[in-house]
Amino acid sequence: MIDHLVYAVADLDTALDDFEQRTGVRPTYGGQHIGLGTHNAVLDLGNAAYVELLAPDPSQPESSGPLAFGIDALDQPKLVTWAAKAGNLRERVDAARRAGFDPGDVVPISRRLPDGGLLQWQLTHREPGPAGDGLVPYLIDWGDVPHPTTRATPGCRLVEFRAEHPDSDSVQTMLDAIDVSLPVEMAPTPALVAIIDSPNGTITLR
Repeated sequence: MIDHLVYAVADLDTALDDFEQRTGVRPTYGGQHIGLGTHNAVLDLGNAAYVELLAPDPSQPESSGPLAFGIDALDQPKLVTWAAKAGNLRERVDAARRAGFDPGDVVPISRRLPDGGLLQWQLTHREPGPAGDGLVPYLIDWGDVPHPTTRATPGCRLVEFRAEHPDSDSVQTMLDAIDVSLPVEMAPTPALVAIIDSPNGTITLR
């Protein structure tokens, strides 16, 4: 179900060094999201899931608006959202809308790989951003392309993933509409919480 977690950082090189120090594993550079102003690195979490380190890409022209997930406005690294595996995206979107929640339109996305190749996939895109303060995932379908975990650095494992929100019932309703399971606990501040086992021990991302 979990495809990947999106961990927004201000500077990708700094984040790579930090992750390597904390986990003993260095994430693999993934490439650029051309035209979106971002680039990323990926770290395998087992079970065909990964964490994506997403950062502003200084080699691309400065964006005329905010970057995805507001990553250019964050004052510290943060789990900003996540993606859930799904097939038949248009049918899933239609079913969710009938249930009273709009997960957004299905759009094509691509990423330029370090070797020059192009990775293409589809996902649901919602304006102005992910629902439920980022706790409700976007749906993603990689089609026939190799999943990013085939290129991601192994060695870590996701052992727990949960959410916190002051209106947990509302978040749960949206999750039910897209047929996605995620434990949601009551808490004063919205947050995604991932506990990861690594060669250097357990780390927690929020």
